[in-house]
Amino acid sequence: MRKIITLSALIFTYALTYAQQDPGFSQNFLNKLDYNAGYAGMNKEFCGTVIGRDQWLDFPGLPQTFLFSGDAYLPSIGGGLGLTVMDDHLGFERTFEVKLSYSYHIVIGPGILGIGPEVGFYQKSLITNGWLAPDGSSSAGLGGSTITDPYIPTNGISNGTYDLGFGAYYETPQGLYVGISSSHLPAQTIKAADMTYEYDVARQYYLMAGYTYNASANWDILPDLFVESDASTTQFQVDARAEYNKMIWFGVGYRMQDAVIGLLGFNYEVSQKANLKIGYSYDLTTSEIHSYSSGSHEIVLQFCFKIVHPPKVTTHQNTRFL
Repeated sequence: MRKIITLSALIFTYALTYAQQDPGFSQNFLNKLDYNAGYAGMNKEFCGTVIGRDQWLDFPGLPQTFLFSGDAYLPSIGGGLGLTVMDDHLGFERTFEVKLSYSYHIVIGPGILGIGPEVGFYQKSLITNGWLAPDGSSSAGLGGSTITDPYIPTNGISNGTYDLGFGAYYETPQGLYVGISSSHLPAQTIKAADMTYEYDVARQYYLMAGYTYNASANWDILPDLFVESDASTTQFQVDARAEYNKMIWFGVGYRMQDAVIGLLGFNYEVSQKANLKIGYSYDLTTSEIHSYSSGSHEIVLQFCFKIVHPPKVTTHQNTRFL
């Protein structure tokens, strides 16, 4: 019982500190579209990315997140379009989000600036089956027990609202990139119909930056910075990868007051027009939760391909040969 109480206290303390934050990922360099609408279409390819993350293994009610994102460059609209779908589970809480992004591309100096909005739908749900009152005398959906706490709902609760965001992303052919963005701009409050549940969707701010340093003909060094804040709490992550022959990478990162991150990945060139990236990360928890968790696992699959349009052939007549 003491261990259960301790675990519950840790979860509650962490929730108070980070409850307003969106689900976090370790391989942010492969997940830029989720945070910044301005990134859509910046690589001039059609790309699809799938991420699966299990956080704090062995921890009761561990966070589990699935994310899909896809983007494409469309010259006819002067930029790119993107789609992101995210499903996150944390204990009895579930977050579902889908959003569309548009980025208008502008050539500035040696690089390209992508700037644009995102619009979507944001939903919060509570899965009530299995709730227990602190004294153990009441529960929801367990063996027909009588509910004695009116704030423990007998049925699932779900509600959602529209969502808006905005981002700007700049990158150069030399490998420098900088992005700044914000999500949940309306900062709305989601309420259950019976008013037993209320969730404040906090506005989020993001900053990302990175650079590719060509150490030799075969080796590149890629440092990255990622900052997330809701103007109340701020999370910093730094990492650096060594990439061999643009094919294999490995590295290490650190998320402030949370984890040391190991990074490993492989870039497979399927053809001259398509490539597949596979990334894996392991988080070694450094916070107080480390005594109850064996770390976090995250895997990323990203497939990109180019559509090369045949050149347009034009002809003309010369009056000399008429």
